[in-house]
Amino acid sequence: MAGICDGRVVIVTGAGRGIGRAHALLFAQEGAKVVVNDLGGEVDGSGSSSGPAQDVVDEIHAMGGAAVANTDSVSDWDGAQRLIGTAVETFGALDVLVNNAGILRDRMLTNMTEQEWDAVIDVHLKGTFATCRWAAAHWRERTKAGQHNDARIINTSSGSGLYGNPGQTNYGAAKAGIAAFTIIAAKELERYGVTVNAIAPGARTRMTEPLGYGTAAPAPGTFDAFAPENVSPVVVWLASAASQGVSGRVFNVAGGNVSVAEGWSHGPAADKGDRWDPSELDTIVPDLVAKAAPPTSLFA
Repeated sequence: MAGICDGRVVIVTGAGRGIGRAHALLFAQEGAKVVVNDLGGEVDGSGSSSGPAQDVVDEIHAMGGAAVANTDSVSDWDGAQRLIGTAVETFGALDVLVNNAGILRDRMLTNMTEQEWDAVIDVHLKGTFATCRWAAAHWRERTKAGQHNDARIINTSSGSGLYGNPGQTNYGAAKAGIAAFTIIAAKELERYGVTVNAIAPGARTRMTEPLGYGTAAPAPGTFDAFAPENVSPVVVWLASAASQGVSGRVFNVAGGNVSVAEGWSHGPAADKGDRWDPSELDTIVPDLVAKAAPPTSLFA
């Protein structure tokens, strides 16, 4: 099979189901060699199984593609290193890392436990850091050895992290952190021939169905705007050689819609030229807030 990622070696985490599975299959269709990573756990992160990852590998083999399964947890430091090693040892290279793995432990802030917080931060934020760190070390060593990289990292943020969603302080904080991580990593890794971008996807998955997202079946013969497969073309393009000039960006992707997420920016300001007295701010701060753009809604 040949396509826009022909011959590229790609790792997709959380690729046993949902959006990750769609990524892995489309990468294979576009000619990539795919490391299918999935712990095989439940939505809350409990349990494990080699079945989901191997099922996707079998699908890729059936279509004539090249793939290998990996069941390491991305939140495990040594496991993340083994994951990067799986790509290099199996296919002789690593060109693309797609961080997609995630879990949910939704709870209102007043009821959230320490374990529910830690579990979500570990998988999403630490998991993204750990895999990126070992991949970056691999590409840095190649650069030091005089080799050229045309590498990509595509992380997964969320509208919950970018725009906010009640009941998800843990998940939203992790996803906002991933967006910031992406922008900083893009600046750091440019010297090694690596671009770093992120997506904030909207699709029907095991994680979103309990929230009622996209559960209504589309009319026969109409476009299913909530299908996870809609997200993958943007990810595959970002992984291709054509995306070389795009880095440090976060993209909203849902259905047939793609937009650039514009993050924190300097809004209305007031400068006294001296230290403020707290009482002076009685009118200054409300005036600045009135002039500022309102917060963006998750479902805008």
